[in-house]
Amino acid sequence: MRKPFMLESLSTLRKRNLLIFGHDLLVAAVALLLSLALRLGVDVVDYDLSRFAYWTLIFLPICAAVFWALGTHKVVWRYTSLSDVITLAQAVALTNLLFLLAIFLLNRLDLFPRSTPLINAFVMTALLIGPRIMYRTMKDWHVQKKGTRSEEQLEPVLLVGAGNEADVFLREISRLKYPTYRAVGIVDMHESRVGRSIRGVRVMGIIDALPDVIARLTEKGDRPKLIILTGRSTHPAIVQKLLEFSGELGIEIAHLPKITEVKGEVSAKVAVRPIDVESLLGRPRSNLDRRAVAQLICGRRILVTGAGGTIGSELCRKICELGPAHITLLDSSEYQLYRIDLELFEEYPQVSRRVALGDVRSRPTLLRLFEEEQPQIVFHAAAMKHVPMVEANPNEAITINVTGTKNVADISREMGVDTMICISTDKAINPTSVMGATKRLAEQYCQSLDVLPPERSQTRFITVRFGNVLGSTGSVVQLFQRQLMRGGPLTVTDPAMKRYFLTVGEAIDLVLHACTLKDRSLQHTGAIVVLDMGEPIKILDLAQQMIRLAGLRPDQDIRIVFTGPRPGEKLHEELFYANEQLDNTTFEGIMVAHPHTADHQVLARALNELDEHARAHNTERSLDLICRLVPGYRVGGQQEASPSPERVSGDD
Repeated sequence: MRKPFMLESLSTLRKRNLLIFGHDLLVAAVALLLSLALRLGVDVVDYDLSRFAYWTLIFLPICAAVFWALGTHKVVWRYTSLSDVITLAQAVALTNLLFLLAIFLLNRLDLFPRSTPLINAFVMTALLIGPRIMYRTMKDWHVQKKGTRSEEQLEPVLLVGAGNEADVFLREISRLKYPTYRAVGIVDMHESRVGRSIRGVRVMGIIDALPDVIARLTEKGDRPKLIILTGRSTHPAIVQKLLEFSGELGIEIAHLPKITEVKGEVSAKVAVRPIDVESLLGRPRSNLDRRAVAQLICGRRILVTGAGGTIGSELCRKICELGPAHITLLDSSEYQLYRIDLELFEEYPQVSRRVALGDVRSRPTLLRLFEEEQPQIVFHAAAMKHVPMVEANPNEAITINVTGTKNVADISREMGVDTMICISTDKAINPTSVMGATKRLAEQYCQSLDVLPPERSQTRFITVRFGNVLGSTGSVVQLFQRQLMRGGPLTVTDPAMKRYFLTVGEAIDLVLHACTLKDRSLQHTGAIVVLDMGEPIKILDLAQQMIRLAGLRPDQDIRIVFTGPRPGEKLHEELFYANEQLDNTTFEGIMVAHPHTADHQVLARALNELDEHARAHNTERSLDLICRLVPGYRVGGQQEASPSPERVSGDD
């Protein structure tokens, strides 16, 4: 009966390993003989061969033990690397040292040429490494010869970045049986590298000289069809500049594929990765304290409200990675809750969890859940966030954003929760929308609880404020992506509109690290944690960059039209009030703001009244009360849109 394929493969592998092991032992014996001959010279003719046999019988068992222990026979010769060469050199050195020690213990090196082990180290290394290097060179040559295509069949590409990634990429594609790309040049950020070459590919200029480099290549008949960005962490300003150049030159730009996707390819085309929107953010990612976050979550009981949303679901994933004792997922959307629960079951089956379908507006539901689950840390992410939707449904937003937050905060305090984290938004600053005003009221209520004296509240209340999350549900990025798929146009509110953006990962880092901060300015002071989000990004620039990311040209292939601000929208968002005191924290890039805190009892009574009006759908009185509670907010308040001739032409 024929062996199963897997067993047959394992049997073949063992035979090959044993063959290599035997080869190495034979080479070791030959190396010892050659070393002795080199040491003795012409006197080797008169040497007693029985003595050589005696030393060989001692030497080979030592070789066998060392080679087997270091696994030198398991390395695939086709991919012999520098690390494999180092391992062989270590095996040779260890073998000769042990051999010398053994001879010394047996006969005190009597009649043994003492320089032989040193000579043998060099001879043995050469004889072991030589065949491996020759085999790899031969296979590389054979593959290239067999798979060689004419230059016309290869896609010319220009690499950006003369670093390690470019070197690895050039090496790996040279091994492909049927190569797809032909690197015609490199541009780099550093002028000192211009004129040098990597594996025969010349660094032709700096990034600013890209149009000139393309012109020179075009004259030679090597105009690139693709620009490949080799660095995975290239500064966003460089990415934006490259996108502008590529749009002007009509050449697509892409990221280098992961090396794991290149290695081992034999015939398929290497798929470069499109540049993602996250590459366009105008700041580097902060290096935060992962250990502190792990210590915070590991072994604790966690509750996440709004667990099915963009922020809530990512929080659940990150928390499950850190090994909580138990996690409770609360959301009012059955489908969203089902999705995140299924994902966590597949990815983190070992984590104890419960999914609870419920509404933060229902105090009895929350109280029962807290009593049953006994959470130690509560992340409150449940909220209505879409500005135009909230403007059309203000009473719903009040009961969710204000009453829901009040319920979660009150019960957290009553049940002795260690920490409650309220997730807020930059739209709470000088709000012009119901969404922003209700989130500011939620901030104020959590602040009022945080400053209560210890005898009245042991719970720590932390409010975290950040801007727009790239790719979140209902975000402008998703809107632009849908419009691009339809062939445009892309709709932009106003040419001057700006927003702060951060990735989902950055938002979650901020939320988790806010809980670990031990700064005195955060200890029951009502402070609000804010991420330094760099410079705001113009929505018009984002639209243009996304068009370029799709390999198209703004206003030529895809139109951009201006629609005017929607109800509640403002042109420029803010992260702080002008009168807020700002302090740095122990983590670079995270700051705390100290806005005015309201009296808890007065604010609680006002919010109860607001809830009554909202539940009774008395919209006029609800909005009037919000205006009195949130200084500066006006119903229908909106910043003046700047006049724009483009808006008129865009509507044609």
